[in-house]
Amino acid sequence: MKKYFLVATVLLALGAGRAAAQNENTIFDKHTDFYKYKTYKWVSIESPQHLDELSTEQLTATLEVELAKKGLTKSPSDTADLYIGFQIARNTRKALSHVNIGASYGSAAGATAGTAGAATTIIHSGLLVLDMYDSGSKKLVWRSLVSNAIDANGKPDKRQNHMDNAVEKLLKDYPPKKS
Repeated sequence: MKKYFLVATVLLALGAGRAAAQNENTIFDKHTDFYKYKTYKWVSIESPQHLDELSTEQLTATLEVELAKKGLTKSPSDTADLYIGFQIARNTRKALSHVNIGASYGSAAGATAGTAGAATTIIHSGLLVLDMYDSGSKKLVWRSLVSNAIDANGKPDKRQNHMDNAVEKLLKDYPPKKS
């Protein structure tokens, strides 16, 4: 009986750890030279789900630190090499919207051709999605997502550490190596 209890406990622990894990997935335009990008500007992506104001500020600050590590500087003006936006999907499945900057997206971005805002992607809940658009072509060139990015029930230090890990995973492959 002890043997079965031990096996069940181990299996439950592995399953719980896996459920809390932060999985990352990135897609990008393979024809884009990401090393040419030096500056970015935040853009808002319309989404039916929003974080509260404090969590949004915390996430934005965490992203800015990681983007700086990647060699990107936040532009003080309206001009920048990249437009960057994020959205979060919590607790339910939802359709991700694309920022409406008057662009068409190709299949490299994972969306169908059409005008900005027309293409959507269905994702699973608990994801933080970071989109990067080339400011000149208005084309989505980078999308990275990480699951379980926000620990809403954690204490402040644990919550920040959890978010730091998620953002690090979100940008771990940026910029992609030249092929």
